[in-house]
Amino acid sequence: MPDRDETEKERLDRNLNELLGELRVALPGVQVLFAFLLAVPFNQRFSKVTVFEKDVYFATLILTLLAAAFLIAPSTHHRIEFRLDDKRHVVFMANRFAIVGFAFLAAAMTGVVLLVTSFLFNGVVAAIAAVFAAIVLFGVWYAWPLARKRELRRTRSARSDPQIIT
Repeated sequence: MPDRDETEKERLDRNLNELLGELRVALPGVQVLFAFLLAVPFNQRFSKVTVFEKDVYFATLILTLLAAAFLIAPSTHHRIEFRLDDKRHVVFMANRFAIVGFAFLAAAMTGVVLLVTSFLFNGVVAAIAAVFAAIVLFGVWYAWPLARKRELRRTRSARSDPQIIT
C-alpha cells in the first residue's frame, strides 16, 4: 500500500474530516429514531402496550440516547479542544466514540424492530425480526469489517515474514 505524501498533521486533519463526514451520514437517522421514540408515549395506543413492550421501549430510548451521545461526542470534543494542538487525541477518541456509538445505534435499531413487531404481531415473529435485525446490523457493521481487518493483517504479516518466499 503506497504511503500518502502528507505530514502527520495533514493525515490527522484528513482522518478527522473523514470521520466527521461519516457521522454526518448517521446522525440524521439517530435524530429521526430519537424523535420517533420521544413521540411514541403520547400516542393514544401506547396505553395498550404490554409491560414487556414498555420495557423494550425504555431500553430502546436509552440506547438511542447513548448512540446520539457517542456519535455527537467527536464534534463536541473537537470544538472544545479546538486550537489546543491535541488533534491526535481528538482523532483517536473520536474514532472510539464512533465505534461505540454505532454499536448503541445497532442495538437501538434492533430494539425498535422488536418493539414494533411485538406490537403488531406475536412474540415469536417479534423475536425472529429482532434477531434478524441484530444479525444484519452487527454483521454488516462489525463482523464483516473485522473479518476483513483480520484477513488484511494475516496477508500483510505473511508478506513480511522472511521465511515466506514470494
